[in-house]
Amino acid sequence: VQLQASGGGLVQAGGSLRLSCVASGRTFSNYAVGWFRQAPGKEREFVGAISRSSTNTYYADSVKGRFTIYREDAKNAVYLQMNSLKSEDTAVYYCAADPWVGRLRSGNGIDYWGQGTLVTVSS
Repeated sequence: VQLQASGGGLVQAGGSLRLSCVASGRTFSNYAVGWFRQAPGKEREFVGAISRSSTNTYYADSVKGRFTIYREDAKNAVYLQMNSLKSEDTAVYYCAADPWVGRLRSGNGIDYWGQGTLVTVSS
């Protein structure tokens, strides 16, 4: 699976952005998809994930209630809707795919990663 993340940019605090992750190469609906981020000088962290068939979604406590993940398998796409953005949300955001959502939640052994898209939130 090849993953292409996009949608990053500069936004003021309190604003919104929607990131997209578009896949090609394999049957996308067979994969859970996750979002991760890495801020300057910090380790990569889990943001959220969506299981196959959108059965379950999972979020880091830091984004719960502000970020929403959803998928459109017909478009081979997963989206990360980010609302009420804060300066601490500034990071490079990555999408990743794996048949098992547990690997995405742990951040270990993930099969596929996309390139990052930069989100900058100005205060």
